[in-house]
Amino acid sequence: MDDAERHKQKMQKRKEAQDREVASKTIEKGLLIVNTGKGKGKSTAAFGLVLRALGHGWRVAVVQFIKGAWATGERNVLESRFADLVVWRTMGEGFTWETQDRARDVAAAEAAWAKAQELMADETIRLVVLDELNIALRYEYLPAQAVVEALVGRRPDLHVVVTGRNAPPALVEAADLVTEMNVIKHHFAAGVKAQAGIEF
Repeated sequence: MDDAERHKQKMQKRKEAQDREVASKTIEKGLLIVNTGKGKGKSTAAFGLVLRALGHGWRVAVVQFIKGAWATGERNVLESRFADLVVWRTMGEGFTWETQDRARDVAAAEAAWAKAQELMADETIRLVVLDELNIALRYEYLPAQAVVEALVGRRPDLHVVVTGRNAPPALVEAADLVTEMNVIKHHFAAGVKAQAGIEF
C-alpha cells in the first residue's frame, strides 16, 4: 500500500469517528461563553462571534463595561453598517487606572449591568456580549455571585459572551465554554504602540 492510500484510509476512519461524534450531540441551547486570560484577543474573538451571528440575521447587543467612548473600528462598522441588528452601549469611563475614582467606576458598572439585564430580557436579541465584565467583577464593582446567578438564570435561548481578564471561578464554573488567551509574545513589550485597526 502506498502513502496516498494509507493517508486516504486514515482520513476515512477519522471522518467516520468525527461523524459519529457530531451525530451524538443533540442539545441546542443558549451558551454562556467566557473569554479570559492575559493574552490579546478576548474582545476580538467576541466581536468575531457577533459578525457570525449577524451573518445569520440575528439581532445582537454589546455592552462595554470598562472601555470608554473610543472610536473603535468594530463599533464604527457594526453601528453604521448593521444599525438595524446591533445595539451597542459603551458604558465604561475608561480603564480603571484612568478614572482613579472607585465611586464613579462602581456607578458606571452598575449602570452597564442594568443595561445588560435589560438587553438580555429583550427576546428579539439572540446574542449579548458583555465586554470587560470580568474586570468589573475582579474589582468588585458588581457583586459576582448576583451577576453569575443572573447569567445562569437568563432565558434558555440567549447566548452571552463575557470578556476580560481574571474571570471569577464561579463564572468559569457556570460557563458552557471558557477560553483562556495566553501571552506568548506581544508587540507592546517591544515598544510598539496600540494601532488603529489592530488594537482598536
